[in-house]
Amino acid sequence: MRLFLYRERALKEPVVSRDNNRADYATSHDDYALSPVPEQARRGLIGMSVVMLGFTFFAASMWTGGTLGQGFKPWPDLFIVVFGGNLILGTYGALLGYAAAKTNLSTHTLARYAFGRLGSKLPSFMLALTQVGWFGVGVAMFASPINKFMNIDSLPLIIGGGIAMTYTVTVGFKAIERLSKIAVPAIIILGVTSVTKAISDTSGGVDTLLNMAPTAPLTFAVGIALAVGSFISGATLTPDFVRFAKNKTVGIAATIIGFTFGNSLMFIFGAAGAAATGLPDIAEVLAVQGLLGAGIVLLALNIWTTNDNALYAASLGLRNITGLKRVHLVIAAGLTGTLLAEFLYHNFVSWLVFLSVSLPPIGGIIIGDFYLRCHTNYPLTDKHQFKEINWAAMLAWGLAIGVSAVSPEDGPLSIAPLNAIIAAAVSYAVLYKLIYASESNHPA
Repeated sequence: MRLFLYRERALKEPVVSRDNNRADYATSHDDYALSPVPEQARRGLIGMSVVMLGFTFFAASMWTGGTLGQGFKPWPDLFIVVFGGNLILGTYGALLGYAAAKTNLSTHTLARYAFGRLGSKLPSFMLALTQVGWFGVGVAMFASPINKFMNIDSLPLIIGGGIAMTYTVTVGFKAIERLSKIAVPAIIILGVTSVTKAISDTSGGVDTLLNMAPTAPLTFAVGIALAVGSFISGATLTPDFVRFAKNKTVGIAATIIGFTFGNSLMFIFGAAGAAATGLPDIAEVLAVQGLLGAGIVLLALNIWTTNDNALYAASLGLRNITGLKRVHLVIAAGLTGTLLAEFLYHNFVSWLVFLSVSLPPIGGIIIGDFYLRCHTNYPLTDKHQFKEINWAAMLAWGLAIGVSAVSPEDGPLSIAPLNAIIAAAVSYAVLYKLIYASESNHPA
């Protein structure tokens, strides 16, 4: 009898184990798109920091830095703009990063709590759309300098670059982490070399460079809006990556390192080259400095790391919208961004203006829901009944966009993205109490 029972157990247990393993593999291969990241898949400070630096080390930020370098006197005006813009980004990202590290959920799953199950599909669409756009800009930026300085046709470069970058994202977060560990040190070396060349090539050295008059002056409001707008979509998507953090401290530290330190470096690298050469395009700066050969390789790594993050985040948003497999969505989004690369590349500044108005309220509403309404306590996703549409979030979003649009051009209230974030968080908390007054103060 005992032998029979053992035999029965032996026959049954492997079947259950295979089913569980199959389910676990499907979830992990989907990179936990709509579920919390389990403890065994979480990373420490080094792993998370290189991923966040790889995300913020984007050639487009150096391009924006070049524009700022021509718009402001390097010291102290440019420093104030760069530090101010990235302080806003770092604080905003850290608030979202804490929520992600505590819940181990993506931006889009957090949005389900704030916007509702169906309501979250709209911010997911907006965020996915912008990330596909950034991916396209990056692919074109990869091809442009090679085409310009080596006379190689852009089309095969765009197609080849788009395919290579898309393939990496199909593997998932672990591939992004490995690539970033290679690319981040290489990018720092390139940037420091470029800044050193800018100083040595300028008559009078550092003193002359720091006191150069702007050639295309900008107001502080426009400068900080450009600095914030250059990566506000990335900051809004911080949870998509910080959810992999080992704990809350790691999550916040990695976020601050990425946005406050990493993005500032990109601005400084771009601004120093632009001030010294009079050219805002980082590829042209590197060519003038005699660094184009090594620069093309390192720019490719630079763009690759950020594009992988952008496409990865887009796939999570599309996963929330459609419910389809992440890998299939990565391929579709990568193809779309690649096909639109040239168009997006030539409309970069207008893209930043659009981002600075419409995306900050999404993160602001998540912040308002997580901190102000729910006091940093969310129930588990599988035990929570989500609203279909949270109308308080929708109204707060529209109100915050309006606040951003009517922000003054000068003065302390002239930073439209910051106004939008604050307006979204506060108005959401107030509107929720008014619209859902009958509910208790618990996540719903």
